[in-house]
Amino acid sequence: MKLLRKPTGTHGLVHDVTPQSAGWSYVGFRLWRLAAGESAEGMLGTDEAIIVMVEGKAAITAAGTDWGVLGERMDVFEKTPPHCLYVPNGSDWKAVAETDCTLALCLAPGKGGHEARRIGPDGITLTQRGEGSNARFINNIAMEGEDVADSLLVTEVFTPAGNWSSYPSHRHDEDRFPEITYLEETYYHRLNPAQGFGVQRVYTEDGTLDETMAVKSHDLVLVPRGHHPCGAPHGYEMYYLNVMAGPLRKWRFVADPDHAWLM
Repeated sequence: MKLLRKPTGTHGLVHDVTPQSAGWSYVGFRLWRLAAGESAEGMLGTDEAIIVMVEGKAAITAAGTDWGVLGERMDVFEKTPPHCLYVPNGSDWKAVAETDCTLALCLAPGKGGHEARRIGPDGITLTQRGEGSNARFINNIAMEGEDVADSLLVTEVFTPAGNWSSYPSHRHDEDRFPEITYLEETYYHRLNPAQGFGVQRVYTEDGTLDETMAVKSHDLVLVPRGHHPCGAPHGYEMYYLNVMAGPLRKWRFVADPDHAWLM
């Protein structure tokens, strides 16, 4: 599996990951970069979706409802809560850009258990996790504490320059609840200033998977299994949008034994 996915361009649909193209079973991810007046649309079929307005504004209709204009922050590094929309499986959707915008479509199997609804900005609060050079700041969009989806777990993370994130190293690649859950995961990365880079490692304890990647703005990293820490160099802060899904909508992980003492 190719873990590092570069955007196909700077405009239009720049990421289109399906379970088939990823070689796994649950997570899909699509990302559009639109100019004002342009649109994106689709039919979900068996997938549910969470539309995340990463930046900019768009008028959205979905599941037979006009949801008006969603979006507020013009730059993701404003760190304000995002405007999002949950759309159940079997629904169509359309977004028409009111401004230049970046729009993510987070996908996973739907079961018809939830109705379409807005998510955020109300109820999403930027929260610190970790301390010192391991501090990062979280916008929980749809984690398991909120019963808003059948399968999807979605969150945003801001990592200050010089800090680490998704660390100490941990994995969620076994279906053995309550100790650990199987969750596939994608990381959509942004750097500030935009010419920066970050580092992400994806590895298993037995060494059968061990890749370290330099990630740049708009890159996508797939995490099929194993540990997956990332770091931001001095001078560049890192953002990522996480999408996770598996057979159970629970986030349970275990640490790398070599680094568990840091927990």
